Amino acid sequence: MKIFPTKELKFKLINDQAETLNRLNRRTEKSENLTSQHTDKSFRGIIKGNEFKLISSAIGKGAFCVMTGAIESENGNVKVEIHKVFRILLSIILCFPIIGILIAILTGKEEPNPIFILVVIGQILMIRYAFIGLAFKFLSRESLNRLRDVLDFEWIKN
Repeated sequence: MKIFPTKELKFKLINDQAETLNRLNRRTEKSENLTSQHTDKSFRGIIKGNEFKLISSAIGKGAFCVMTGAIESENGNVKVEIHKVFRILLSIILCFPIIGILIAILTGKEEPNPIFILVVIGQILMIRYAFIGLAFKFLSRESLNRLRDVLDFEWIKN
């Protein structure tokens, strides 16, 4: 089980590589640190040659997913993962059930009980799959749709 979800997808360009890279450059605000900021462009990030590292410019939710990839002559690939800052924050949230049960046991409020282990595991799984998993699914889909609209390509089925 991976703690944080990722997506790796391949796509086929409709136009040539030069035109696609030109579109991406026009619609991307250059930014070394991938932070959310108000802009009229579709993305913020880094483009070096045919490789890119981008976040969506949507305020509040665009920085959650980082898209890295490359555009080759006819095809390309993109990998979507959760931004490093959000991974740190989500790791802390995943530790809350463990910390809570340890505090309860150490302060004497609760007696050590094997059922607590199952409750903690259930809470961690709930946080991981219900909250993190669903948020990643919807926000990555939104970012990938925006990338597809800007670059004008078709997904390759695996």
